Amino acid sequence: MSLPPSSLPLAGLRVIAVEHYGAGPYGTGFLADLGADLIKIENRQMGGDMARSVGPYHLGQGDSQFFQAFNRNKRSLSLDLKHPEGKEVLHRLVATAHGLTNNLRGDQPGKLGLRHDDLAAHNPAIVCAHVSAYGSAGERAGWPGYDFLMQGEAGFLALSGEPDGPPTRMGLSIVDYMTGVTSALALLAGINQAKETGRGRDLEISLYDVAMHQLSYPAVWYLNEGDVTGRVPRSGHPYIVPSQLYRTQDGWIFVMAQTQKFWEALCDKIEQPAWKADPRFQGYEGRHENRDELTLMLDRVLIKRPSAEWLEHFAGAVPAGPVNDLAQALDNPYFRDRGGVQEVDHPDYSGLKLLNNPIRLDEPIPARPGPKLGADSEDILSELGYSSDDIARLRKENAI
Repeated sequence: MSLPPSSLPLAGLRVIAVEHYGAGPYGTGFLADLGADLIKIENRQMGGDMARSVGPYHLGQGDSQFFQAFNRNKRSLSLDLKHPEGKEVLHRLVATAHGLTNNLRGDQPGKLGLRHDDLAAHNPAIVCAHVSAYGSAGERAGWPGYDFLMQGEAGFLALSGEPDGPPTRMGLSIVDYMTGVTSALALLAGINQAKETGRGRDLEISLYDVAMHQLSYPAVWYLNEGDVTGRVPRSGHPYIVPSQLYRTQDGWIFVMAQTQKFWEALCDKIEQPAWKADPRFQGYEGRHENRDELTLMLDRVLIKRPSAEWLEHFAGAVPAGPVNDLAQALDNPYFRDRGGVQEVDHPDYSGLKLLNNPIRLDEPIPARPGPKLGADSEDILSELGYSSDDIARLRKENAI
C-alpha cells in the first residue's frame, strides 16, 4: 500500500534495502520507524527474507514473529536482481531513492550491481551502504559470518562469564544490532553529504569491524599498556569497585558506585559511614586493590534484606538495579509505562505486540506490521510508471 503523509523526521526519504535476517533489518528498522519509505527487496523464488521462516512462532505462510521483530513499517517489493528486467526495475527505483543498503556477503554487491559505480548512471547521488561479515576486500570478502562468531573472535566470550567458567557469549546478538545501527548512521551521513554535493558514495560496515570497535577502552589499555583485561567475578567492572553483582536475602542486585559520590552515598545508605574513611577503600585504586575483601563486606550487609527492599531504599541515591529474567524485564510496570510495547494490527495475529522504538517522539511511531512477501510490489511498480499489463508480464517472467 502507498504510504500516508507523515511529519516524522525521515518523511520523504526513500531507502532501498536488499536485506535479510538480523543486522541489516535491525538497522533499517530505525529508518522505517522514523518515517523513511523503506522498500525491502525480496526474491520470491527464494522465499524472500529467510527471517520469514525462522521459528518457532509462525504467522501464516511466509511470516513469523522473528520477521516481525525487525520489519515493522517497511514495504516489500518482490524482485529478482539477477533477471535483466529485474535489474531494470531496480534502476528505475534507484532513480527515485536517496540510499540503498544491503547485508550480503562482501563480494555480492559487486556481482549484483549494487555498488555506487553500478548505479550512478541512474542516480549520481545514490548512497550505498554495504553491511557484510568481513568487508568487501581481502581474503574473507566472500566468507559468510554471524554474530556469535564475531563475539568469539573479537574477545567478547573471553571477557564474559565467571573467571573459572567456560567462554560465554552475550545472550543477545549484540554485534548484529550494533552493526545495524552503525549502518543506519553511516547511510544517513552519506545522504546528508550527497544532498550538498549531488554525489553519492559507497560506505562499508562489517560485523567484524564493529565487534572490534566495541572493545573500546580495554582495547586502548592493551594497545598502549599491554594490559589484557580478563573476566572479573560476578560480572564486575574491570577497574571500578564496587560495580558488580551482590547477594541479597532472596537473590542478587547489581550495584554500580561508579563515582566517589556514589561510593559515599552507598556507605551512608547501608549505615557503614566508617567505610568512607577506611584506608583500604580510599579512591578508585584502593577499592580496586581490595575488591575481594569489599565484596565480602558488602555481601554481609546486603544479604540481610530482600532485593526489592534494597532497591527501594537505594532509589535515586545509589545506582542499583534488579537482576531480572526475560519475563520480569518485559512485565516490569515501568517498562510498560514508558510505552515500551506497541501493538500492530497483523492480519494473522490480532494485537501482535512488538517492542516500541527506543527513540521517543512527540507523536506515535507508525504501527504497520512487517509486510507479506511482495505485498507492495504493484503499488511500488505503479509509482515507477509500470502499467498493470507491464506488472503482469514481469510477474509471468519471474522478474518480480
